[in-house]
Amino acid sequence: MVMPMTLNDPSFTLGAEEEYLLVDLETRDLVSEPPPDLMTKCEAALAEGQVSPEFLQSQIEIGTPVCNSVAEVREEMRHLRRTVAEVAREFGLAPMAASTHPFAKWSKQHLTDKERYHTIARDLQVVVRRMIICGMHVHVGIDDDELRIDILSQAAYFLPHLLALSTSSPFWQGEQTGLRSYRLSVFDELPRTGLPPQFSSFSEYERTIATLVNAGLIEDGTKIWWDLRPSARFPTLEMRITDVCPLLDDAICIVALFQCICRMLYRLRRRNQRWRYYAPFLINENRWRAQRYGTTEGLVDFGRGELVPSADLLSELLELIADDADALGCTAEVNHAKTIIKRGTSAERQVKCYEDAKSKGMNEEDALKAVVDQLLEETLADS
Repeated sequence: MVMPMTLNDPSFTLGAEEEYLLVDLETRDLVSEPPPDLMTKCEAALAEGQVSPEFLQSQIEIGTPVCNSVAEVREEMRHLRRTVAEVAREFGLAPMAASTHPFAKWSKQHLTDKERYHTIARDLQVVVRRMIICGMHVHVGIDDDELRIDILSQAAYFLPHLLALSTSSPFWQGEQTGLRSYRLSVFDELPRTGLPPQFSSFSEYERTIATLVNAGLIEDGTKIWWDLRPSARFPTLEMRITDVCPLLDDAICIVALFQCICRMLYRLRRRNQRWRYYAPFLINENRWRAQRYGTTEGLVDFGRGELVPSADLLSELLELIADDADALGCTAEVNHAKTIIKRGTSAERQVKCYEDAKSKGMNEEDALKAVVDQLLEETLADS
């Protein structure tokens, strides 16, 4: 039975942010210094705040407005991808929705000339200069502070599941890493990353952040880069663990799954129940497995104490959130996760593309460029 909503329930509104890499269509490499007019034209073509520069000039970020449904997020993201691509094409460039570039060198990238980024670069040095990585962030509207912290603590269990479905970064500087999400390895070199701590209340969370702010170490909560965090700008819970997905359908599936997980945990709370607590040590093991294998080798079901194939875990998750998907109107979108597992994530497709190109006699450089071409095509496949 679908849980009836009341006026006091969270809105569960949505917002999504994606980071893209800017590729030179001639060389297939990243463009380290894109023309300044590129950003100016993107800003003119889109609503205020929907597009912005990122830490490196070879990156660009888009963000949807507040959306009331997954279907609305899809339309916004399709529009944003298409618009950025149309503008970029004027300059011989294209956006690529993947978390790493198959062969670009981080040492050749240039910092975006903004004081915020210069401050981060001075503070974090080489670990941040390696950040030619992109991710997708999903915001779910939960107005009540205490409820947001309560769901934060429980939702961390499901983060490896979402990461596994999103993996798109198997290559780094021209080498197969053997990982499906090498992006996370790069990102984890930064401080204040990884799984979020457990907090007993919103005030405890605020005191924790204030400790670093008062010591002059960070300006505010935006410098906290956990896999899941209370947004410092909006009354939302912000999921940050996932790679960016080349295929829009895959990205929308992740958005829908996270929204439904939040609603499912809220539904448990209304019944005076909650998801069982598991030590971060255990969840981190699944985080690593998702990072290393994507969906191919399964995760640990801690209740059973055994390794379970991804398809079985997904079936259980879809059953858990079925009422929520029905109520939120996104059943088809969450069920798309079955297609991801059957077809393979972007990381698996990239490796296959590379190996197929090599088997046809392509040299290393051309095989990696073939992967870039596949990613560029997929980025706009539904746009």
